Amino acid sequence: MSDTAAKTAHPPRRLAAEPSHADMSAAGLRAFFNIARDWGLNIDEQIILLGGPGRSTFFKWKSAPHTARLGRDTLERLSLLLGIYKALQILLPPPAAADSWIKRPNSAPPFGGRPALSRMLAGNISDLVAVRQYLDAMRGGWA
Repeated sequence: MSDTAAKTAHPPRRLAAEPSHADMSAAGLRAFFNIARDWGLNIDEQIILLGGPGRSTFFKWKSAPHTARLGRDTLERLSLLLGIYKALQILLPPPAAADSWIKRPNSAPPFGGRPALSRMLAGNISDLVAVRQYLDAMRGGWA
């Protein structure tokens, strides 16, 4: 078979394009607002979990997530929150149990008798990491 025939018989594989920054921002925000609804979070709690954007920015993101261009900090927060949500869905399959867990008092060491949401609302990424690591450890993942 000639080189030309070989190239047309099996065209080179193309890798799927990585999602753009805008695509990741929009998808992350849409997922976040769905999670916030499921968890029953108020506006102030949502703003804190997103890293404290101004209220006008928050409402712009909420009404038009496709226009957002999120910074690295906010994308990292979204990733952690989606991981927390997913871990809860796996650990507590009934949606009501998974969604209410963050607001229930918890005697585990990272929470000291307070709800996980209280820890998450401290405002630091490290607090989101702590909740995520706790849940991953409970699922038998990394700690």
